[in-house]
Amino acid sequence: MPRVVVFDEFGGPEVMHVVEEPLAEPTADEVRIRMEAFAVNPLDRMMRSGASPAPVPLPHARLGVEGTGVVDALGPGVTGLRTGDPVLLAAVPDAHARGSYAEYVTAPASRVVSRPAGLGTTEAAAVWVAFSTAYGALVEKAGMRPGDHVLITAASGGVGRAAMQIARQIGAVPIAVTRHAAKRDELLATGAAAVVATDHEDIARAVGRHTGGTGADIVLDLVRGPGQQDLLKAARPGGTLVAAGFLDPRPTPFPAGPPLTVFSYGSFEHTLDVVVVKRMAAFLDAGVRLGALRPAVDDKVFSLDAVVEAHRHLEKGLHAGKKIVVTVS
Repeated sequence: MPRVVVFDEFGGPEVMHVVEEPLAEPTADEVRIRMEAFAVNPLDRMMRSGASPAPVPLPHARLGVEGTGVVDALGPGVTGLRTGDPVLLAAVPDAHARGSYAEYVTAPASRVVSRPAGLGTTEAAAVWVAFSTAYGALVEKAGMRPGDHVLITAASGGVGRAAMQIARQIGAVPIAVTRHAAKRDELLATGAAAVVATDHEDIARAVGRHTGGTGADIVLDLVRGPGQQDLLKAARPGGTLVAAGFLDPRPTPFPAGPPLTVFSYGSFEHTLDVVVVKRMAAFLDAGVRLGALRPAVDDKVFSLDAVVEAHRHLEKGLHAGKKIVVTVS
């Protein structure tokens, strides 16, 4: 029988284990996907440890919000897909029940998109969450335009790297924020037009220097917490701040400073919208085809039997902001 990763209690990576389950048949408007690989995301760690913002029912909870594979079976009423088509999972809001850490996954056909032809399996497994989040926050929510100066926090992480590439593809100017000056050269090579290292610089002063004194048009805050106050000071009056992350668990003070439009963004806001998902998929496909968009994948790729080690790799920070991928077949 097909294998799937489950956990029956909250805790460290060791609570996960692989079990066998009967092969599920797709119901109306669903597809069954034979998974080839999936990526490990911070949300997976939060769900497994009991820190998820949404309830996770136990026991026998699953994990995984992204992955890639081929269509294995079609349920009644499915059109536009055929068995054998390579696809990506575009949204898994019920990961505790349908998570991608498995050999087979069933999903509504509306939550599946074609895999960009220019991506290998490991890259495809790691591309959707980061790029759809960055695209949704910057393009759909903030209305990013060519020439905009875009300040991006946690820039060395998966979403931060994707945001810089998307800004470049649009014609905007990405300014990366990092806590460590040692990451400057890597971030410039990744696509940043400029880098602000908070261990050496004041954010507002540095951004003013890089923007000719005007400030950032858009701020993508992937951290939140008290540090958001410094980001607000770096934005131009009338600019936009999009809070799309949760890396700092401390309370985020009420925004104060110059008049700004402030949004709180969650990826499911757009990845459950069929119309927006089509735009996201078309943008991603074009970017991959042009060589402008590419996920950064950790050199160490894990097997399904080593999923516990993959989570330990994440918790130790050994991936250096790159996506961790687990292969299934």
